[in-house]
Amino acid sequence: MVLINVDGVIARRVLRGGRRRSTAASARPHVAFLVWRDTGHPEGGGSELFVERMAEHLAATGWAVTLCTAAYPGAPRDEVRHGVTIRRRGRRLTVYPCGLSYLLGAGRRADVIVDVQNGLPFFAPLVRRRGIVNLVHHVHREQWQIIFPGTFGRVGWWVESRIAPLLYRRHRYVTVSEATRRELAALSVEPTRVDIVRNGLDDPAPVVRASRADVPTICVLGRLVPHKRVEHALDAAARARPVLPDLRVEVVGEGWWHDTLAARTAELGLTEAVTFHGHLPDAERDAVLDRSWLLLAPSVKEGWGIAIMEAAAHGVPAIAYRSAGGVVESIVDGETGWLVDDEAELQKRVEELLLDPVLRDDMAAKARARAAEFDWGTSCRRFAELVERARTERG
Repeated sequence: MVLINVDGVIARRVLRGGRRRSTAASARPHVAFLVWRDTGHPEGGGSELFVERMAEHLAATGWAVTLCTAAYPGAPRDEVRHGVTIRRRGRRLTVYPCGLSYLLGAGRRADVIVDVQNGLPFFAPLVRRRGIVNLVHHVHREQWQIIFPGTFGRVGWWVESRIAPLLYRRHRYVTVSEATRRELAALSVEPTRVDIVRNGLDDPAPVVRASRADVPTICVLGRLVPHKRVEHALDAAARARPVLPDLRVEVVGEGWWHDTLAARTAELGLTEAVTFHGHLPDAERDAVLDRSWLLLAPSVKEGWGIAIMEAAAHGVPAIAYRSAGGVVESIVDGETGWLVDDEAELQKRVEELLLDPVLRDDMAAKARARAAEFDWGTSCRRFAELVERARTERG
């Protein structure tokens, strides 16, 4: 009886051990993204699209994926979308302690944390030692004083430029352009710790030629916030009206700066010429791009300029400021658009392009060819390699 009893105990232990091994073998690796917004957020933009494309790819290839982000009106607290679990807690600033709380609770067993530093990081190294990737689209030096003038802006820049590089000194970075890698190097982040994963496109090479509007049409695509400087596009349109009286401007995007832009539009006498579409579904946004002659991207800073490449895929050349960082890589200067140094040059190039159909067609063709070089599949696979490397690192 004792022998049988012992055998039974041994058998049960073997079975339990087998179940544990089977469960471990079948368990999926888990990655958690800490990001202050998702694409459904009223202020969501290109950086949020990048994060969600990477998250969806990882989910499709066998990872358990959690996206920890801020709440906003109308959004469920928790949902699963394209295989990604989205957890919304906190608001503009309280999302950060909510992210850390997740890491101390349900997320403590995540294999990899992608800490998305949009100005402020989530400070993941405070609660764990390894498996951290810091994703930075661009450095926010100029934006801090635009969005938060005064002391808060100075403190924000101090955290981004001094505290974050120190806190993440043992971890890998990912960014979207060489320009941002150089900016990070200026903050003492060694370039050898920074990997580049470009933004992609859902449809990099449309086969149907776009049907342009009959009248000169400028498109502005992005969030309506001060550092996007949509005012520069409105001012350029007002100054071009004497030579292009039928000129129209279509603004796609929404944000808290809308009322200021609407007031500026009225002040310039452009109310009948400018359409504020707000956020549009992809198909409607694409229709706007198809009829546009030119994209203006006068932002203070861009990590890459995903709107520029989306426009390029539709054969729409773009104009942006050379000082804006990543746009020097998304625009091939003089071929797929222009990089300019000030508003006077911006104005000159706007009128030159809109008045010259031969030049416009040439740039449109080169823009399409350039866009065909980028796709989300390639970018996602590269990002997945980096996440897997973070999962297996030791520290």
